[in-house]
Amino acid sequence: MSKDLLLEIGTEEVPAHVMPHLLADLKRLAGDMLAARRIAYESLRTIGTPRRSALLVTGLAERQEDVSTETRGPSVAIAFDAEGNPTKAGAGFARGQGIEPSALIQRDGYVYAAVHEKGAETAQLLTEMLPELIRAIPLPNSMRWGDLDFRFIRPIRWLVALYGTDVVPFTLANVTSGNTSRGHRTLAPQDFVIASPADYEAACEKAYIIVDPERRRAMICEQIVAVAQECGGTAEITPDLLEEVLYLVEYPTALSGAFEEKYLALPAETVITPMRDHQRYFPVKAADGSLLPVFITVRNGGKEHLDVVAHGNERVLRARLADAQFFFDEDRKKSLAEHREKLRTVVFQQGLGSMYEKTERLMELVTAIVEDLAPDAAAYEAMEPDARRAAELSKADLVTGMVTEFTELQGIMGREYALLDGEKPEVARAIDEQYMPRFAGDELPQSDLGFALSVADKVDNIVGTFSQGRIPTGSQDPFALRRQALGLVLMLIERESGLLLGDLVEEACDLYDLDMSLCQKMQVYVADFIRLRLKNVLTERGVRYDVQEAVLTDVDCVADVPVRAAYVERLLASDGADALVQSFVRVGNIARAAETGNVDSALFAAQEEGELLSAYENAVTARAEGADSLAAEQALAKAINAFFDAVMVMDKDERVRANRLALLKAIDNYLLQTANYSKIVLG
Repeated sequence: MSKDLLLEIGTEEVPAHVMPHLLADLKRLAGDMLAARRIAYESLRTIGTPRRSALLVTGLAERQEDVSTETRGPSVAIAFDAEGNPTKAGAGFARGQGIEPSALIQRDGYVYAAVHEKGAETAQLLTEMLPELIRAIPLPNSMRWGDLDFRFIRPIRWLVALYGTDVVPFTLANVTSGNTSRGHRTLAPQDFVIASPADYEAACEKAYIIVDPERRRAMICEQIVAVAQECGGTAEITPDLLEEVLYLVEYPTALSGAFEEKYLALPAETVITPMRDHQRYFPVKAADGSLLPVFITVRNGGKEHLDVVAHGNERVLRARLADAQFFFDEDRKKSLAEHREKLRTVVFQQGLGSMYEKTERLMELVTAIVEDLAPDAAAYEAMEPDARRAAELSKADLVTGMVTEFTELQGIMGREYALLDGEKPEVARAIDEQYMPRFAGDELPQSDLGFALSVADKVDNIVGTFSQGRIPTGSQDPFALRRQALGLVLMLIERESGLLLGDLVEEACDLYDLDMSLCQKMQVYVADFIRLRLKNVLTERGVRYDVQEAVLTDVDCVADVPVRAAYVERLLASDGADALVQSFVRVGNIARAAETGNVDSALFAAQEEGELLSAYENAVTARAEGADSLAAEQALAKAINAFFDAVMVMDKDERVRANRLALLKAIDNYLLQTANYSKIVLG
């Protein structure tokens, strides 16, 4: 027989950003604890709202599974004397296993204790497990209340614990479990009884609580879409805002409000940002993508007095938009270039000068990047002035009133003000794209100038911060360098860029005027930092761990790493892959310590030497021409094996020996450009 289990943790409102993690951790920990206690179940899920986190387990067995164990003890000669009586050692072992000495099993010269443990009742185990489960939930900024020796994200107000129809009794934080939950704060403030876990969601809904987040999400989306259609437009529903609103309400009702059309003359982002990021409103757009003077918000309640609710939200937004209009008008009294002068008073980072000095470095660094990007001299001459201008103006909007008030608009306002000043569209776009990607999954820079400026900005940030010893450790990353490094990696990969990490770091070090010793350290530190980001990218792409280790030995050309990983995985899937890898590893083992030198075919004493040189040259040619080099490298592996079978590398003749080592060294250097095959784990 089995029963269902319900655990509901009732609290003050938990911050919206914490709820998804809380529910995920609750589910994971519950599964782990049930497995550790050998309690079988059919399914397990967690659901919740800002005020409640619930665990629902269906088909939970009424007893633990029985378990039989056999433990080996001392030898028979030690456990029993010559007359067959148990010695102190034998009796002690039996006692420790909870059995009589006569029950010991003799086998293979040793004694064994066979113990059968009958499973305990689940109801009894849950009394201890459920409070332990709540205590184990990892939470950010957990707190204590009063003199309680208990920490949680918010005060616990009630606990529901039902196994079938029976209450699982326990007390935690001075709250005793029961079968009574609490309804919606305003629509149904009374307590209500939950008869069984199967009745939980229906009972909550009667109390105006939609406890399943996915159902609540669907309701919110449907309502927003419907309200937007009534307003003659389409709502812009961003995933992050939807996720936040989802955990702000227990019973959602969408409604619309309006604002004065005069604010539509402002850049769209200056209206959308206070609307979405500050007030959690959803903007509404017309069919042509233009912003409509309406917004949609989601109320935690029913449909009563929606006009009053809308009016209150309109007043709040009106004040925010009035601020935006004021800052915009004040900012426009100066050009973006004139605002730049104020950057002299803004510190970039302690020990790294001002933001004005940073733009000076960016002008030089972006020029070097454009020189590498440009296909020819003419293209460089066309791009270079615009790249320098974009870098020159890149940070000027940081001292404007608009960005000071709405920091989310950095780069965006730089773009808008640049366009209003008559700057080239390419320059304005680059000012915006320098911060891309701003978050996980965000768009990457698409223009050449935007790509160059974004690379320059991220490299300058990483090298500068590292040079001050502020390398992220553990969870501490105050300058968001991990996000910037990952963005840099993704940008280089998407562009299939040939930019070399070492060159970028060297240029940045020169601009910071770092000494040679520190520059060398920066090369190592930055390469290691980027290597970890690349490892994450390869892992997400499903690349084997040993292939990752093999290709990550060289990360100088970032964009080439996933290409090489894909090639190695294809090579390993080909016929004879194990023998091929073994031959490549053998070359490295012999040649790795040798010195690079010229190969003289006149010193060849065996036909296999010439055939190996030819196979190596064919592989080099195939790679240089951009052809698929798999067949050439398979032929190279065969030639390597034939070479080792035919000749002794360490020949007595010093010139012959050096010549053979030089050939193997050249081959090893060629192979290392793809991967360090010694890292590959063969099956």
